[in-house]
Amino acid sequence: MKKIGVLVSGGGSNLQSIIDSIEAGKIDNVSISVVISNKEDAFGLTRARNHNIPPVVVKHSDYPDREEFENELIKILDEHDVDLVVLAGFMRVLTPLFVNYYHHRIVNIHPAILPSFPGTHAQQQAFDYGTRFSGCSTHFVDEGTDTGPVILQAVVPVLPDDTVDTLGSRILVEEHRIYPETIRLWAEGKLSIEGRKVRILED
Repeated sequence: MKKIGVLVSGGGSNLQSIIDSIEAGKIDNVSISVVISNKEDAFGLTRARNHNIPPVVVKHSDYPDREEFENELIKILDEHDVDLVVLAGFMRVLTPLFVNYYHHRIVNIHPAILPSFPGTHAQQQAFDYGTRFSGCSTHFVDEGTDTGPVILQAVVPVLPDDTVDTLGSRILVEEHRIYPETIRLWAEGKLSIEGRKVRILED
């Protein structure tokens, strides 16, 4: 059984999509061993409790610097024997200390077609720029901001009467589809990183 640890800061809807896929048998041989949040009121923690997954709060404000905060995250993740770290709306920039410790073992989802519109407020960036298409991407995390090797992407058209909220809602539907699929491919050993590219191995 492969174990994942999920880091959240807010509602955790992507966490829920992964939980649902595991419980429905769409992802085999995977369990979520811990959910960690830097915010004690994050609803993602409630989602974890509802499914008997250990919830842990590690408030970044309790630590003198980012490295000390991340050392505590590492300690907890290792205590739960985590094989893969899954970022699901975790609103903290990770330092090289954490990224290198879990080299090629951290995945993230971003609400844009990378490399376009990295960083925060990606839907707003795409909307303001006037793109015809937006979407979402899963990727392995490296030391940059949303610069790691891309795993899966989904394209969402920007409609003439869209608002940032309606566009974001349609992108979120695709996030809930491709993030569990990313976890499934990883669990089945079908992801191979070759330089900047991720090869998806065929059956």
